[in-house]
Amino acid sequence: MVLYKGRNQSSIPTSPSKTFIGASECALNRFRVHGNAIVTGGTGTLGLAACIALLEHGLSGLAIFDVNVKQSEHQVISLRERFPSRVITCSQVDVTSETAVQHAVDLAADTFGTINHLLCFSGVVGCFNAIDMSAAQWRRIIDVNTTGSFLCAQAVARKMVDQGTGGSIVFTASISAHRVNYPQPQAAYNVSKAALITLKNCLAAEWARYGIRTNSVSPGYMDTILNEGPGIAEARDVWAARNPTGRMGLPEELTGAIVMLSAETSSYINGTDVVVDGGAIVF
Repeated sequence: MVLYKGRNQSSIPTSPSKTFIGASECALNRFRVHGNAIVTGGTGTLGLAACIALLEHGLSGLAIFDVNVKQSEHQVISLRERFPSRVITCSQVDVTSETAVQHAVDLAADTFGTINHLLCFSGVVGCFNAIDMSAAQWRRIIDVNTTGSFLCAQAVARKMVDQGTGGSIVFTASISAHRVNYPQPQAAYNVSKAALITLKNCLAAEWARYGIRTNSVSPGYMDTILNEGPGIAEARDVWAARNPTGRMGLPEELTGAIVMLSAETSSYINGTDVVVDGGAIVF
Protein backbone atom coordinates (compact mmCIF):
# COMPACT_ATOMS: atom_id res chain seq x y z
CA MET A 1 0.00 0.00 0.00
CA VAL A 2 1.39 3.40 -0.99
CA LEU A 3 0.83 5.93 1.79
CA TYR A 4 2.39 9.01 0.22
CA LYS A 5 2.44 9.91 -3.46
CA GLY A 6 3.35 12.92 -5.53
CA ARG A 7 5.90 14.56 -3.22
CA ASN A 8 9.41 13.96 -1.99
CA GLN A 9 9.23 10.54 -0.35
CA SER A 10 12.22 10.98 1.94
CA SER A 11 11.24 11.72 5.50
CA ILE A 12 12.90 14.29 7.71
CA PRO A 13 14.46 12.99 10.93
CA THR A 14 12.10 13.78 13.75
CA SER A 15 14.83 14.03 16.37
CA PRO A 16 16.24 17.50 17.06
CA SER A 17 19.14 18.40 14.80
CA LYS A 18 20.33 21.37 16.86
CA THR A 19 21.90 21.59 20.26
CA PHE A 20 19.28 22.90 22.63
CA ILE A 21 19.66 25.40 25.43
CA GLY A 22 22.25 24.79 28.10
CA ALA A 23 22.11 25.92 31.69
CA SER A 24 24.38 28.87 30.99
CA GLU A 25 22.12 30.38 28.34
CA CYS A 26 19.35 32.86 28.85
CA ALA A 27 16.07 31.32 29.96
CA LEU A 28 14.28 33.34 27.31
CA ASN A 29 15.96 31.24 24.64
CA ARG A 30 13.95 28.25 25.76
CA PHE A 31 11.01 29.87 24.00
CA ARG A 32 12.85 31.48 21.12
CA VAL A 33 10.86 31.35 17.87
CA HIS A 34 13.02 31.04 14.77
CA GLY A 35 12.28 31.57 11.10
CA ASN A 36 9.24 32.93 9.30
CA ALA A 37 5.52 32.57 9.86
CA ILE A 38 2.22 32.88 8.07
CA VAL A 39 -0.62 33.98 10.34
CA THR A 40 -4.14 33.93 8.95
CA GLY A 41 -6.47 36.47 10.52
CA GLY A 42 -3.36 38.06 11.95
CA THR A 43 -4.89 41.49 12.50
CA GLY A 44 -7.84 40.23 14.51
CA THR A 45 -7.66 40.61 18.26
CA LEU A 46 -6.27 37.15 19.02
CA GLY A 47 -4.18 36.93 15.85
CA LEU A 48 -2.55 40.31 16.43
CA ALA A 49 -1.63 39.43 20.00
CA ALA A 50 -0.06 36.22 18.69
CA CYS A 51 1.89 38.10 15.99
CA ILE A 52 3.32 40.51 18.54
CA ALA A 53 4.35 37.69 20.86
CA LEU A 54 6.03 35.71 18.07
CA LEU A 55 7.95 38.79 16.92
CA GLU A 56 8.98 39.54 20.50
CA HIS A 57 10.37 36.01 20.76
CA GLY A 58 12.52 36.23 17.66
CA LEU A 59 10.38 35.63 14.58
CA SER A 60 12.24 36.97 11.52
CA GLY A 61 9.50 37.31 8.92
CA LEU A 62 5.72 37.57 9.21
CA ALA A 63 3.16 37.19 6.44
CA ILE A 64 -0.37 38.09 7.51
CA PHE A 65 -3.29 36.74 5.50
CA ASP A 66 -6.46 38.78 5.87
CA VAL A 67 -9.73 38.97 3.99
CA ASN A 68 -9.74 42.78 4.18
CA VAL A 69 -6.30 44.32 3.82
CA LYS A 70 -7.49 47.94 3.94
CA GLN A 71 -9.09 47.51 7.36
CA SER A 72 -5.89 45.87 8.57
CA GLU A 73 -3.52 48.55 7.30
CA HIS A 74 -3.06 50.44 10.56
CA GLN A 75 -2.25 47.25 12.52
CA VAL A 76 0.36 46.27 9.95
CA ILE A 77 1.92 49.75 10.03
CA SER A 78 2.05 49.57 13.83
CA LEU A 79 3.82 46.20 13.71
CA ARG A 80 6.39 47.51 11.23
CA GLU A 81 7.09 50.53 13.41
CA ARG A 82 7.47 48.39 16.51
CA PHE A 83 9.68 45.79 14.80
CA PRO A 84 11.60 47.74 12.12
CA SER A 85 14.22 45.03 11.58
CA ARG A 86 11.66 42.37 10.63
CA VAL A 87 10.00 41.78 7.27
CA ILE A 88 6.22 42.04 7.68
CA THR A 89 3.78 41.64 4.80
CA CYS A 90 0.00 41.53 4.52
CA SER A 91 -1.92 39.86 1.70
CA GLN A 92 -5.61 39.81 0.96
CA VAL A 93 -6.59 36.15 1.07
CA ASP A 94 -9.90 34.31 1.09
CA VAL A 95 -8.90 31.18 2.98
CA THR A 96 -11.77 29.22 1.40
CA SER A 97 -10.20 29.63 -2.05
CA GLU A 98 -7.58 27.01 -2.84
CA THR A 99 -6.14 29.18 -5.62
CA ALA A 100 -5.91 32.30 -3.46
CA VAL A 101 -4.29 30.41 -0.59
CA GLN A 102 -1.71 28.75 -2.85
CA HIS A 103 -0.81 32.05 -4.51
CA ALA A 104 -0.36 33.79 -1.14
CA VAL A 105 1.75 30.96 0.28
CA ASP A 106 3.94 30.98 -2.84
CA LEU A 107 4.40 34.73 -2.49
CA ALA A 108 5.35 34.43 1.19
CA ALA A 109 7.85 31.68 0.42
CA ASP A 110 9.41 33.78 -2.35
CA THR A 111 9.66 36.76 0.01
CA PHE A 112 11.15 34.97 3.00
CA GLY A 113 12.90 31.99 1.43
CA THR A 114 11.38 29.52 3.87
CA ILE A 115 8.11 29.13 5.76
CA ASN A 116 8.62 27.66 9.22
CA HIS A 117 5.32 28.33 10.98
CA LEU A 118 1.62 28.53 10.19
CA LEU A 119 -0.92 29.83 12.68
CA CYS A 120 -4.59 29.84 11.68
CA PHE A 121 -6.76 32.48 13.34
CA SER A 122 -9.18 33.19 10.47
CA GLY A 123 -12.70 32.28 11.52
CA VAL A 124 -16.32 33.31 11.66
CA VAL A 125 -19.06 32.83 14.22
CA GLY A 126 -22.80 32.56 13.89
CA CYS A 127 -25.65 32.16 16.36
CA PHE A 128 -28.44 30.27 14.61
CA ASN A 129 -30.99 27.93 16.08
CA ALA A 130 -30.26 24.58 14.46
CA ILE A 131 -33.88 24.04 13.49
CA ASP A 132 -33.91 27.31 11.52
CA MET A 133 -30.36 27.37 10.16
CA SER A 134 -30.03 27.49 6.37
CA ALA A 135 -27.63 25.30 4.46
CA ALA A 136 -25.76 28.42 3.35
CA GLN A 137 -25.25 29.54 6.94
CA TRP A 138 -23.98 26.09 7.93
CA ARG A 139 -21.63 25.80 4.94
CA ARG A 140 -20.08 29.24 5.39
CA ILE A 141 -19.01 28.54 8.96
CA ILE A 142 -17.62 25.10 8.14
CA ASP A 143 -15.96 26.42 4.98
CA VAL A 144 -14.09 29.27 6.69
CA ASN A 145 -13.25 27.66 10.01
CA THR A 146 -12.46 24.09 8.97
CA THR A 147 -11.86 23.94 5.22
CA GLY A 148 -9.97 27.24 5.25
CA SER A 149 -7.60 25.97 7.93
CA PHE A 150 -7.03 22.75 6.00
CA LEU A 151 -6.28 24.54 2.73
CA CYS A 152 -3.73 26.79 4.44
CA ALA A 153 -2.13 23.85 6.26
CA GLN A 154 -1.93 21.80 3.08
CA ALA A 155 -0.31 24.58 1.05
CA VAL A 156 2.20 25.39 3.80
CA ALA A 157 3.00 21.73 4.49
CA ARG A 158 3.86 21.22 0.83
CA LYS A 159 6.36 24.09 1.11
CA MET A 160 7.84 22.65 4.30
CA VAL A 161 8.27 19.26 2.66
CA ASP A 162 9.93 20.73 -0.41
CA GLN A 163 12.18 22.90 1.79
CA GLY A 164 13.22 19.86 3.80
CA THR A 165 12.96 21.92 6.98
CA GLY A 166 9.86 20.68 8.76
CA GLY A 167 7.94 23.24 10.74
CA SER A 168 5.06 24.02 13.09
CA ILE A 169 1.34 24.36 12.36
CA VAL A 170 -1.05 25.65 15.02
CA PHE A 171 -4.82 25.67 14.53
CA THR A 172 -7.14 27.82 16.60
CA ALA A 173 -9.84 25.47 17.83
CA SER A 174 -12.03 26.51 20.76
CA ILE A 175 -13.52 25.46 24.04
CA SER A 176 -16.54 24.99 21.78
CA ALA A 177 -14.77 21.93 20.35
CA HIS A 178 -15.01 20.33 23.79
CA ARG A 179 -18.26 21.64 25.29
CA VAL A 180 -21.53 22.85 23.79
CA ASN A 181 -21.79 26.63 24.01
CA TYR A 182 -24.31 28.08 26.45
CA PRO A 183 -26.57 30.01 26.30
CA GLN A 184 -26.06 30.84 22.60
CA PRO A 185 -27.02 28.32 19.87
CA GLN A 186 -23.91 27.63 17.77
CA ALA A 187 -24.11 24.11 16.38
CA ALA A 188 -22.23 24.89 13.16
CA TYR A 189 -19.47 26.76 15.00
CA ASN A 190 -19.06 23.98 17.55
CA VAL A 191 -18.85 21.35 14.83
CA SER A 192 -16.34 23.41 12.83
CA LYS A 193 -14.03 23.66 15.82
CA ALA A 194 -14.44 20.02 16.87
CA ALA A 195 -13.50 19.09 13.30
CA LEU A 196 -10.28 21.09 13.67
CA ILE A 197 -9.30 18.96 16.67
CA THR A 198 -9.66 15.80 14.62
CA LEU A 199 -7.96 17.39 11.62
CA LYS A 200 -5.06 18.35 13.87
CA ASN A 201 -4.76 14.73 15.02
CA CYS A 202 -4.81 13.40 11.45
CA LEU A 203 -2.19 15.82 10.17
CA ALA A 204 0.02 15.29 13.23
CA ALA A 205 0.04 11.57 12.42
CA GLU A 206 0.57 11.98 8.67
CA TRP A 207 3.10 14.79 8.60
CA ALA A 208 5.38 14.00 11.54
CA ARG A 209 7.58 11.98 9.14
CA TYR A 210 8.38 15.29 7.43
CA GLY A 211 9.32 17.02 10.67
CA ILE A 212 6.04 18.94 10.72
CA ARG A 213 4.34 19.32 14.09
CA THR A 214 0.60 20.01 14.09
CA ASN A 215 -1.03 21.27 17.29
CA SER A 216 -3.95 23.46 18.32
CA VAL A 217 -5.06 25.87 21.00
CA SER A 218 -8.59 25.98 22.37
CA PRO A 219 -9.38 29.42 23.78
CA GLY A 220 -12.31 29.87 26.10
CA TYR A 221 -14.46 32.97 25.98
CA MET A 222 -12.02 35.78 25.28
CA ASP A 223 -12.67 39.48 25.77
CA THR A 224 -12.49 40.48 22.10
CA ILE A 225 -14.54 42.69 19.80
CA LEU A 226 -16.60 39.64 18.81
CA ASN A 227 -17.82 39.34 22.39
CA GLU A 228 -18.68 43.00 23.00
CA GLY A 229 -21.91 44.96 22.94
CA PRO A 230 -25.14 45.17 24.95
CA GLY A 231 -26.73 42.41 22.89
CA ILE A 232 -24.63 39.74 24.55
CA ALA A 233 -24.32 41.26 28.03
CA GLU A 234 -26.46 38.48 29.50
CA ALA A 235 -24.37 35.82 27.79
CA ARG A 236 -21.14 37.38 29.10
CA ASP A 237 -22.54 37.14 32.65
CA VAL A 238 -23.36 33.47 32.10
CA TRP A 239 -19.90 32.73 30.71
CA ALA A 240 -18.22 34.34 33.71
CA ALA A 241 -20.51 32.59 36.18
CA ARG A 242 -19.71 29.19 34.65
CA ASN A 243 -15.95 29.73 34.87
CA PRO A 244 -13.90 28.98 38.02
CA THR A 245 -11.82 32.10 37.30
CA GLY A 246 -15.00 34.18 37.19
CA ARG A 247 -14.15 36.17 34.07
CA MET A 248 -13.38 36.07 30.36
CA GLY A 249 -9.83 35.74 29.10
CA LEU A 250 -7.60 38.49 27.74
CA PRO A 251 -6.06 38.06 24.28
CA GLU A 252 -2.56 38.24 25.76
CA GLU A 253 -3.37 35.25 27.97
CA LEU A 254 -3.41 33.04 24.87
CA THR A 255 0.07 34.02 23.73
CA GLY A 256 1.96 31.83 26.20
CA ALA A 257 0.52 28.71 24.58
CA ILE A 258 1.15 30.09 21.09
CA VAL A 259 4.81 30.83 21.78
CA MET A 260 5.33 27.53 23.56
CA LEU A 261 3.90 25.48 20.66
CA SER A 262 5.97 27.45 18.11
CA ALA A 263 9.29 27.31 19.94
CA GLU A 264 12.03 24.94 18.80
CA THR A 265 12.26 23.43 22.26
CA SER A 266 8.73 22.08 21.75
CA SER A 267 9.98 19.71 19.06
CA TYR A 268 8.39 16.70 20.83
CA ILE A 269 4.96 18.32 21.15
CA ASN A 270 2.82 17.04 18.30
CA GLY A 271 -0.92 16.35 18.08
CA THR A 272 -1.62 18.33 21.25
CA ASP A 273 -4.53 20.66 22.00
CA VAL A 274 -3.86 23.28 24.67
CA VAL A 275 -7.01 24.52 26.40
CA VAL A 276 -6.74 28.13 27.60
CA ASP A 277 -10.08 28.86 29.27
CA GLY A 278 -9.58 29.74 32.93
CA GLY A 279 -10.72 26.26 33.95
CA ALA A 280 -14.20 26.31 32.38
CA ILE A 281 -13.63 22.86 30.91
CA VAL A 282 -13.73 21.29 34.37
CA PHE A 283 -17.46 22.03 34.70
